[in-house]
Amino acid sequence: MAVTTDRASNKPLIERRSIDYIPEAERHGRLFSQFTLWMGANLQITAIVTGALAVVLGGDVFWSLIGLLIGQLLGGGVMALHAAQGPKLGLPQMISSRVQFGVYGAAIPIVLVCLMYLGFTATGTVLSGQALGQLFNVSDSVGILIFASVIVVVTVLGYRVIHWIGRVASVIGVIAFVFLFWRLMSQTDVGALLQIRHFSWSSFLLAVSLAASWQIAFGPYVADYSRYLPSKTSAVKTFFAAGAGSVVGAQVAMILGVFAAASANGQFAGHEVAYIVGLGGTGATAALLYFSIAFGKVTISTLNSYGSFMCIATIISGFKGHLTVTRMQRLVFVLVIVGAATLIALLGQHSFLGAFKSFILFLLAFFTPWSAINLVDYYCITRERYDVPALADPNGRYGRWNLLGISVYVFGVLVQLPFISTKFYTGPLVAALGDVDISWIIGLVLPAVVYYVCAKKWHSAVPDQLILPVEQNSVVQPKTSGAGRAAAQA
Repeated sequence: MAVTTDRASNKPLIERRSIDYIPEAERHGRLFSQFTLWMGANLQITAIVTGALAVVLGGDVFWSLIGLLIGQLLGGGVMALHAAQGPKLGLPQMISSRVQFGVYGAAIPIVLVCLMYLGFTATGTVLSGQALGQLFNVSDSVGILIFASVIVVVTVLGYRVIHWIGRVASVIGVIAFVFLFWRLMSQTDVGALLQIRHFSWSSFLLAVSLAASWQIAFGPYVADYSRYLPSKTSAVKTFFAAGAGSVVGAQVAMILGVFAAASANGQFAGHEVAYIVGLGGTGATAALLYFSIAFGKVTISTLNSYGSFMCIATIISGFKGHLTVTRMQRLVFVLVIVGAATLIALLGQHSFLGAFKSFILFLLAFFTPWSAINLVDYYCITRERYDVPALADPNGRYGRWNLLGISVYVFGVLVQLPFISTKFYTGPLVAALGDVDISWIIGLVLPAVVYYVCAKKWHSAVPDQLILPVEQNSVVQPKTSGAGRAAAQA
């Protein structure tokens, strides 16, 4: 325990690493920080709105709550499996995709993940701008700009500050949510709402899809925040720490959204933030709630911006070779990312709710196949035996382009098209399913099966064990085979 504390105390406030492997001497942190980070990331207004959509779009309270919980557990399981990779590999999540797609080929899913981050940052900024606008008595647009400035600062500071923000956000979120639940229960006949039941498969599956998509969306960057944990950290414990924090936080927020939307008599859509705060009261109480909403969004919006930075650095390093990111370059990256998200937020702030539902469901078609391929390869094919030094070498073990991974990924995207239901595109089989988007189920299951069968037959040579970079001046040197030492020296 003393070692962990010493390590943490020696870390600079501004993160020094970017997409580098984290040496054992720099590993620090506790599993509980994974729980608080992901609880804080989920106890926020966007999760409330996501839960509310289950009712706004036609579901009843009782079956919406059950559907959301099922979706949380399914999607949270996928998310937590990615989290468990962090301590073992010491790498950001997306750079490990080079094993399945090749050093250059990994840029294909990473570019799409960057677009996802950009969209989520923009939608979160809209709600935060509404909260800050009310708090400081300024326009929503000014509130958006204030929030964006905060995100830039926290993202540039990096890993340690992000975890600290997550812990504080968890505490503030729990207090705010307990208060809002108490106010909601005192103003609403919850029992009566639960008694109104009109089950339909379309509404039920929509609730499952909303929650599952919410959780799965964390997959591409969840390991970014577990990679600093000591390598001996239990994968099972990491799985439950990150997964429980995310599932509990999201379900609590979505339950509040369900009850708020059900009791709003049509006043929720278009006035999400104002309605939620109105449950708590006016004056100083309202001001504190607006602050809690904005602060709650800091965590998740920072995760999105930080993830974008990591993805862009990963893409550049794949084609350029080793990439050392200076603090000034980091600032420029973050300014461009947050600036683009802020512009989208300013332009789209008046048509948020419908666009958000379409956005989160549409994007799943592009990263659920990636998630399926990555998890099957890591847990079933390579079984955690990665050659980490080779991930930076286009001429190494994993090559420039992995046609197997890329082909299955393209198949995984295309096979979902008949089942997608969004404003951007609606597949031909959607009507037969009651207008419910189940593409995320197809995109997880079929690519996973196809990749497993094909990789078993045509996968390239797998190392005998996990090969890590040779760490200079470290107490414990990682064990490598002869091939591993050659790869590490290369």
